[in-house]
Amino acid sequence: MATIDTPNAPVLNRKRLTTAQWLTVLFLLVFTLIYMIPFLGAILTAFRTMDDISLNGFWSIPGELTLRNFPEAVQRAGVSRFLLNSFIITIPALTGTIFLSSLSAYALARYKFAGNKFLYFMYVAGTMLPFQILLLPVFLLSNNICVQEAYELGQFVLNVPFVDAKVCLYNSYLGVIMIHIAFQMGFCTFVLRNFMRSIPGEIMDAARIDGSSEWGIYWRIVMPLTLPGIAAVSTLEFTWIFNDYIWALILLSDGRKFPVTQGLSGLQGQFTTDWPLITAGALVATLPTLIVFFALQRYFIGGLTLGSVK
Repeated sequence: MATIDTPNAPVLNRKRLTTAQWLTVLFLLVFTLIYMIPFLGAILTAFRTMDDISLNGFWSIPGELTLRNFPEAVQRAGVSRFLLNSFIITIPALTGTIFLSSLSAYALARYKFAGNKFLYFMYVAGTMLPFQILLLPVFLLSNNICVQEAYELGQFVLNVPFVDAKVCLYNSYLGVIMIHIAFQMGFCTFVLRNFMRSIPGEIMDAARIDGSSEWGIYWRIVMPLTLPGIAAVSTLEFTWIFNDYIWALILLSDGRKFPVTQGLSGLQGQFTTDWPLITAGALVATLPTLIVFFALQRYFIGGLTLGSVK
């Protein structure tokens, strides 16, 4: 009876880790655990009661666990309203930043004109400017820039005359949105310009020959091809704008307009602070950024690695 010789299955050659590699893995594991301690402590605190923490301390075995802090944070502490304010600020600021920065990136990437490099370096230099030194100038600017509006209030119904209204950028959603757009455009333009430069120019030349306008090339060709970069930048920008605290602190004074970061800080009392309530609200406030990251994770990773390999 004839037998058929089959080739031996390949044997995986697994290299054993050296002592230095084991020490590196151990160091990274310990560093990760240390890095996660505050987050794990926040999760544990959110499920405890204030009485338990007052009696036993933060880093103790919980005597009682409860879910009551989360609905109280949403309802009694006003986290739901603060989250709405954060979305009112974040979504227009993100949309305006991506739209304006994509236009400037397209111009800088695909057109040659006098001052192109200078404008590009100005965008880059703007990202390196510490925003702390601009807090006072931005506050004074927003407090002095007002829009005088004359509008008719029910003249035909209530027979009242025109009323002069003074609308300032300070203590308004518009002021915070415009500041975010101005400060985030530099980074977005820098990133998107590099993505748009990787698009072959022959595609746009063919579109021009077919009679496409510059707006059509930008909107129908460049933007879809830049989608991974836009998704990566949008993920970062959403996180930065949504988690911003300092600009809301400087430009807003009305508690009804506070975003979630400033609203949670206002829950601290002068003499006592309900830490389980604050940590529960903070965990609820992290959900939108987590949802956005996991929803755009594939595009985010693809956008970061695009262009890294020839």
